[in-house]
Amino acid sequence: MEWFYKFPHMDDDALRNLKKAIDDGFRSFTRAYGEGIENMFSPLQHFLMAAERFMTQTPWPIITLMILAIAWAGSRSVKVVLGCLLTLLAIGYLDMWDDTMRTISMILVCTILSIAIGIPIGILMSRSDRVQRVVNPLLDVMQTMPSFVYLIPVVMLLGIGRVPGLIAVVIYAIPPMIRLTNLGIRLVDKDVLEAADAFGSSSWQKLRNVQLPLALPTIMAGINQTIMMALAMVVIASMIGVQGLGQPVLKAIANQYFTLGIFNGLAIVGIAIIFDRVSQAYGHRLQKHREVVHG
Repeated sequence: MEWFYKFPHMDDDALRNLKKAIDDGFRSFTRAYGEGIENMFSPLQHFLMAAERFMTQTPWPIITLMILAIAWAGSRSVKVVLGCLLTLLAIGYLDMWDDTMRTISMILVCTILSIAIGIPIGILMSRSDRVQRVVNPLLDVMQTMPSFVYLIPVVMLLGIGRVPGLIAVVIYAIPPMIRLTNLGIRLVDKDVLEAADAFGSSSWQKLRNVQLPLALPTIMAGINQTIMMALAMVVIASMIGVQGLGQPVLKAIANQYFTLGIFNGLAIVGIAIIFDRVSQAYGHRLQKHREVVHG
């Protein structure tokens, strides 16, 4: 009756040998190809470091004016711009400016990468049900996998540093970008596509002139979600050397520095609110524009 109380499982020696074989295989792969993979990502490291230098070394009034200009261009709302200004002034006054700029540069690079990778994959999914059936389960795994697990293969391949953290953040944050690009293109009105066909539009012309512009509000929602997920991953990525607001939070947890953790945590929340309000306002403006065009 032992089988009734204890679930039947693989023999301990066989399970140990299986795990050892997988671990040894991954280590051999890392030794053989790790340096080549690291060199492949060196342009990404230069891009990230250039963005970080620009954000940290540019005088704070210029950075503040740039962020406020982007907030105004996206939202056309005095309240949103004023909220951004107060948040940035509070961050600077509490001596978290440099860490905040490093975090913003990381989020900026992650978002650009997610858009560059996610939109083409979303377009492929929207054009082929077969591709959608293959990619959807992968996205399900990526969205349900504990965020710490992403760090293991990345660190084993690339070690500790900015680029491994960046890759882990992108992997964690990219699924909404892919899903909502696919959804937005699939939701484009069939009558509009038939009208484009009637005018003799090619497949590329339909995508560029009809589908992507009409799907833009949904794609903007994907960008919004990607930014929020990237910010959520920043603290975890600080465990493998990503600089920014995550490292003081990690230090606060390790040493029980209550105020350090709270202040830096609130700074992350403040950045999240800025990104969220600006991108959502821009998405709503696009949605209204589309309704006016259709009307």
